[in-house]
Amino acid sequence: MSELQREEMLYDVVIVGAGPAGLSTAIKLKQDNSDLSVCLLEKSAEVGAHILSGNVFETKALDELIPNWKELDTPVKTEVSSEDFLFLSKEKSFKVPNFLLPKALQNHGNYIISLSNLCKWLGEFAENLGVEIFPGFAASKLIYNEKDEVSGVQTGDMGLDKDGKPKDNFEPGIIIRGKVTVLAEGCRGHLGKEVIKKFQLDKNNKSPQQYGIGFKEIWEIEPENHELGKVIHSVGWPLENNTYGGSFCYHAENNQIYLGYVIGLDYKNPYLSPYDEFQQFKTHPRIKKMLSKGKRISYGARALIEGGLQSLPQMYMPGALLIGCDAGTLNMPKIKGSHTAMKSGIIAAEVINKYINGNSDLSSYENEFKKSWVYEELNQARNVKPSFRWGLIPAMIFTGIDQKLFGGKMPFTLQHKHADHESLISAKKSKKIEYPKYDGEFTFDKPSSVYLSGTNHSDDQPCHLLLKDTNLTTNYTFEEFDEPAQRYCPAGVYEVETNKETQKKYLKINAQNCIHCKTCDIKEPSQNIIWITPEGGGGPIYSGT
Repeated sequence: MSELQREEMLYDVVIVGAGPAGLSTAIKLKQDNSDLSVCLLEKSAEVGAHILSGNVFETKALDELIPNWKELDTPVKTEVSSEDFLFLSKEKSFKVPNFLLPKALQNHGNYIISLSNLCKWLGEFAENLGVEIFPGFAASKLIYNEKDEVSGVQTGDMGLDKDGKPKDNFEPGIIIRGKVTVLAEGCRGHLGKEVIKKFQLDKNNKSPQQYGIGFKEIWEIEPENHELGKVIHSVGWPLENNTYGGSFCYHAENNQIYLGYVIGLDYKNPYLSPYDEFQQFKTHPRIKKMLSKGKRISYGARALIEGGLQSLPQMYMPGALLIGCDAGTLNMPKIKGSHTAMKSGIIAAEVINKYINGNSDLSSYENEFKKSWVYEELNQARNVKPSFRWGLIPAMIFTGIDQKLFGGKMPFTLQHKHADHESLISAKKSKKIEYPKYDGEFTFDKPSSVYLSGTNHSDDQPCHLLLKDTNLTTNYTFEEFDEPAQRYCPAGVYEVETNKETQKKYLKINAQNCIHCKTCDIKEPSQNIIWITPEGGGGPIYSGT
């Protein structure tokens, strides 16, 4: 397709991703200089559709960006009323007294929101300022100029069949150039991954990046089981002591709860299924009682970036900035990344405005970021995640000392020792895990869950999940790890099947099931699976959830 004459568009700033970071950048750019031309590309069919939420939202960055947001019809209304932090055994739950909780785990003054709805609202706010937002257009590749600087993006070709040949409805992608390109794709962004490698943005990192897989279900529960504004977090069962993870439950409006589970992707046992751990969690007596006679109405999953300060790459490069969860600004102990992503976008906009006016260089982003409260917040949280390699109880004790006594300012920094794809041990040395059968009332199979995600990809389009070596899965990952993709994928994308003629096993990819969580791109021990952007508009539909 390189021989095609593609339409070109020129803007001052091109932003990839209409999440909290990208939208905040766009809004702040126009607030400070209304004459700037700003283009924002979003791969989902509408703003907010790929935003997996149930979110406890800290308003600090929103207060800075739109100080009068409370006077507007902002979908930020349900203030946290109470919170419990629980330690779970198989049958019991033990509440940790709130006064013992570190500040990062306290949510007084925060709000339970749909992040999807907030992004939709921010998108409308941005458009009213003159930002041009193009949903359904996935930025598939970066454009570089003769100096090898990022100079924009190309949107994906639409209307290709599964062999990459044009169909009757073929439309070539557009080249969109900008004086500055901002990558705000969220966790494990396709283009962010490219620039980190190309410009060696992580060469000075002391630690490899870390990730988790987060699940969310929305339930409508009985009124007597609902406590508007209540926040519940838990650790412990069903995870073993050496596996990082825990749950969240947020009581939202309309008798709805956002129920979820996060598991660190540094787990060791290839037989562990994060999806099934989440389903099993819902059978705990305390959770089961809350869900009784309720109805599950939505499901989703998404990778979370958890490396923290010591895993942050350099966030500037020639012609572009890398912000939000595309870089890794999530505060893991808080389980919050929206406010930090928004602040990184605000800083980006301030730097870009100075750069376009000839008063600064993009490299100044680094200094401005380090002077901000978001850097200080990440600095105080830096030792929490790496301490969990010691096990749950030692990590909780250490975190209590680190956060309560030292305020996150211990005179040393713990490092992450391995990338997540390096953590699995051989299947032969691992204990198989037998998970309970799904009951269809509290626990559900993957197909019924994927159905609730609303995900959609045409069967007749190029597969967006690529194998670098088609034989590697059978020669290495299956023999060594019993092909973990069939278990770590939360959407049943990967199945191991046997060729009837050769009797050799192979990996079947059901790409149409993909909910864009990126777990395969992260956890596959061979790093053989590459996630790229599918045709624009495809994927899950989380709008309104």
